Amino acid sequence: MFIATLIAKLSLNERDIQSAVASLTASGARIIRQSGIIDGRALDIFFEGDPVSARAHLENMPGEVDIAVQPEANRRKKLLISDMDSTMITVECIDELADYAGIKPQIAAITERAMQGELDFEEALRGRVALLKGLETAAIQQCLDERVKIMPGAEILVRTMAQAGAATILVSGGFTKFAKPVAQAIGFESFHANILAEGSGYLTGGLEGPIVDSSRKAELLQSGAQAASLPLELCMAVGDGANDIPMLQRAGLGIAYHAKPKAAQAADVAIRHNDLTALLYIQGIAADRWSS
Repeated sequence: MFIATLIAKLSLNERDIQSAVASLTASGARIIRQSGIIDGRALDIFFEGDPVSARAHLENMPGEVDIAVQPEANRRKKLLISDMDSTMITVECIDELADYAGIKPQIAAITERAMQGELDFEEALRGRVALLKGLETAAIQQCLDERVKIMPGAEILVRTMAQAGAATILVSGGFTKFAKPVAQAIGFESFHANILAEGSGYLTGGLEGPIVDSSRKAELLQSGAQAASLPLELCMAVGDGANDIPMLQRAGLGIAYHAKPKAAQAADVAIRHNDLTALLYIQGIAADRWSS
């Protein structure tokens, strides 16, 4: 048995539901039952059939409705691992930090290519960090205060899952100076990111320690699951760029959030319209059980 969850950006109407039913039927699925409309926005359709075909047909639906197709079993996840930049926060920290050095367009162009999967991540990261050499470290706190904003729904998602006993891990190809306060603000129990090298109040243009890249993110998912004695089927991974793909593919449910095309294609679910609370509806958690 599988579940197709519809999540509307504003409100779900009968036309959306009938469109979904028609799409599922066209995919060859046999509809078993459906829920009522949840919070005016979401609905579950339970069906038997090919989930890949079902997703392909449902994603052609019109309107601002996100679709998630998953097995009925293990719907409620016990571990959440998420990317930070453009996922749990609204910006790319390295691009915003570069603005204080007067080189944002140059660095942002490299960031975009790396996110699209066009460049080697570590090489691109080290190249961008080198361009920040000589920037006062005080710019990091200024950037945090002025530029870094929490993504809508992030705190509700993380705190709701944590309150239910789920492990929560923030992983970032960005920097610990941002990841630590962001993790604390949102409610993640742990974080992993890259360390900017500093000296005498300035960035040296280097990095310290191992790089958090795509393979490291996938390893952190695996080790987090093992530490919590969980199968990967009970883990949810969230990200938006090519650097997140191995993590998205390894998790029981990989969710691409307002993502680059390669990540959206690789994930089990692509959220294009809603905020991060959509990930709670996907798990069958209605708003009356959310934590603020």
